[in-house]
Amino acid sequence: MTIKKRKAYELEIIDLAFGGKGLAKPDGFSVFIDRCIPGDVVLAKIIKKKKSWAEGKLIKLIKASPLRNEGRCQYCNFCGGCKWQQIGYDRQLEYKKRHVTESLDHIGGLKDIRVNDVIPSDHIYEYRNKMEFSCSSKRWLMPEELENEDVKKDFGIGLHVPGTFDQVIDIHHCDLMPELGNEILADVRAFIKASGLPAYHLRTHEGFWRFLMLRHSVAHDTWMVNVVTQSQHMEVVQQLAAVLTEKYPQIASVMNNITDAKSGVSLGKQEICLWGDDHINEQLGKFAFKISANSFFQTNTRACEKLYAKVSEYAALTGREMVMDLYSGTGTIPIWLSGQARMIYGIEIVTSAVRDARLNARLNGIENCEFLEGDIKDVLPRLNQQPDVLIIDPPRVGMHKDVVQQVLAMGPERIVYVSCNPSTLARDLELVSRDYDIKEIQPVDMFPHTYHIESVALLLKK
Repeated sequence: MTIKKRKAYELEIIDLAFGGKGLAKPDGFSVFIDRCIPGDVVLAKIIKKKKSWAEGKLIKLIKASPLRNEGRCQYCNFCGGCKWQQIGYDRQLEYKKRHVTESLDHIGGLKDIRVNDVIPSDHIYEYRNKMEFSCSSKRWLMPEELENEDVKKDFGIGLHVPGTFDQVIDIHHCDLMPELGNEILADVRAFIKASGLPAYHLRTHEGFWRFLMLRHSVAHDTWMVNVVTQSQHMEVVQQLAAVLTEKYPQIASVMNNITDAKSGVSLGKQEICLWGDDHINEQLGKFAFKISANSFFQTNTRACEKLYAKVSEYAALTGREMVMDLYSGTGTIPIWLSGQARMIYGIEIVTSAVRDARLNARLNGIENCEFLEGDIKDVLPRLNQQPDVLIIDPPRVGMHKDVVQQVLAMGPERIVYVSCNPSTLARDLELVSRDYDIKEIQPVDMFPHTYHIESVALLLKK
């Protein structure tokens, strides 16, 4: 079979590739198709063609796989939040483990590395402590709505159609956040519709309402509502805050972030506290954290505790060690390890994250954590310290090549590498594998119903 662009083909899905797409191999040629699972027979249109692979768009499910389940969410076939709902959770974990193993083999050339079974999330629904919904003046219509001529393409607030920046599905119920979040979302939708102010349009850059961000504290069952607008309009946002806080005593904070940035980013240039505190309080283990509207915090609180417990186990601290945490973010790992080490240095380039880290260390009465702001490759030479244990928790792109060289030059006896991307995990581990034995890798599922997987790797100096 010769695969041609813009042509449609009947294909059998034989596997799931990293990234969550189904894999077909007609005559050995790889075709990746989203929203398919092994065992499906589909009609797919080729939308991208390269020398050794192609990408297809699902047109029709001809025969459903015996592995395919009915998704709990009515939007799961259309939005990008949880594409794997049709796959049983146990099988999701099998695929995630395999994606880690195959990335090590195919990308890093690292064979026979011990990869443990995935530590599952205790909750596979209502597990997210943060959700961000986009506003749209013209919502994306569901298939059943397209058949109804009376349905208007009016205001919507929800999640994006994958691969688009301005197509928003009007989400009336999201299973990934606690139920009260859906009630708050409904009231915000009703208020915006009645306000007379338009939603922001990402093409024309006109309009007022931009995003709704909801944060939930698992420990205290309290909520932050962060309304992101294009400009300041205190009267209307204060009215919204009053409506919500009168109805929901669980709301501890209502914030208004304001930004006229043309990009679709919810980070405000100006921030106003409309009601309550400018943060919510959360717990990880015995430690307390203040989380502001724009703070980074792991979105699955209880699974995060499992992740950090594994970091602690691999670090094997006795109380005498000096620990260094690269990419330390808001300081959660150093704070988690603070009672087990002599001294911990955290390095982070984001100013607000360093400020939050220092605040949270003071909040917990921790005196042996020092947080340094700046680029790792610049801060490490100034710090001039030799760590006993090095924690590395980089962003999805992995370590910068200069940082890899600095890590090798320091040569700590033990490295604990925390990764949210199997591809860059494999690449980075291959770069240090001449000097370090990769003892084992423990995947931890933080994001059920998605292909995303966190991993913790233990490396010991040869």
